[in-house]
Amino acid sequence: MVPVIHHVKRLMRETRDTFNMELVNLEGGTHSFLPGQFSMLYVFGMGEVPISISGDPSNSESLLYTIRDVGTVTHALHGLKVGNAVGVRGPFGSHWDLNKAQGKDVMVIAGGIGLAPLRPAIYSLIANRDKYNRIIILYGARTPRDILFARELEHWRGNFDLDVEITVDRARREWRGKVGVVPKLIGKMEFDPDNTVAMMCGPEVMMQLTLMDVIQRGVSEESIYITMERNMKCAVGFCGHCQYGPHFVCKNGPVFNYVDVKSIFSKREI
Repeated sequence: MVPVIHHVKRLMRETRDTFNMELVNLEGGTHSFLPGQFSMLYVFGMGEVPISISGDPSNSESLLYTIRDVGTVTHALHGLKVGNAVGVRGPFGSHWDLNKAQGKDVMVIAGGIGLAPLRPAIYSLIANRDKYNRIIILYGARTPRDILFARELEHWRGNFDLDVEITVDRARREWRGKVGVVPKLIGKMEFDPDNTVAMMCGPEVMMQLTLMDVIQRGVSEESIYITMERNMKCAVGFCGHCQYGPHFVCKNGPVFNYVDVKSIFSKREI
C-alpha cells in the first residue's frame, strides 16, 4: 500500500493525446514484472491511477508506462518534467501466461491503447521466438495519427518471423494501409485454430466483435485471454470499485481467461 518513490527519467510523446513515461528508482534496486501486470502511479497532491506496464520485461533498470491524457491524474502525469517524483505501487494483477502458448500459434489482437498492455508480451514472444509457431499481431486504431508504437510496428512487420497487420477506422487519401475494423483482419490470417492461443486488449465493443470472429474460426474459448482494465482504485481488492461479477479486476485480473468471464462479458453496465 505504500508507494515507492521513483523519478521521471524520460518523457516521450507517442500520439496527440498519449505519451510514454520511463521511471527509475534513484535509490537503486531492480524492477521485475510479468507481461500484462499494472502499477498504481501516484502524483503527490493529485491522486493515483492504474497504468499497465508497457516496457520490456527483460529491462530491470526502469519501468515504462504508456499513458493517455484523459483525466485529472493522467493530466498531472503529463505535466511532469524529467526528475520529478512519482509514487509507484505494484506490480499488481495477473499476466499473459505465455507458457501455455508454447508450441502453438499465437494471435495478439489489440485496439487503440490496448496495444500497450500487450507490448511486453510481444517482447517476450520475440525474445523466445523458437518456442512458438506462428506469431500474428493484429492492431487497429481510429486514425493513422492514433497508431501507437508506429516505428516499432513497422520494424516487427519487416521481421519475416512475424505476421503483422494494421488497420484504421478512417483515413485520408494519403494513407496507403488498410481501413476497417480489427475483426476484418482475422478472416484473412492463416493459423491452426486447434492449436492457437489468442490474447486481446482494446475497447470492450471491439473485443466482443473480435471474440465472435476468433471463435467462429475455430479457436476454443479456453485458449482466448482478454484484459479488463476498469475502475481499479486500490489494486488490492479492498475498495470494491473494480468488482466484475464474482471477480475483482485488480486481483483476479486484469488478464482473464475468456471462459472465466464469458457469462458476464457481454452484459452491459457490469
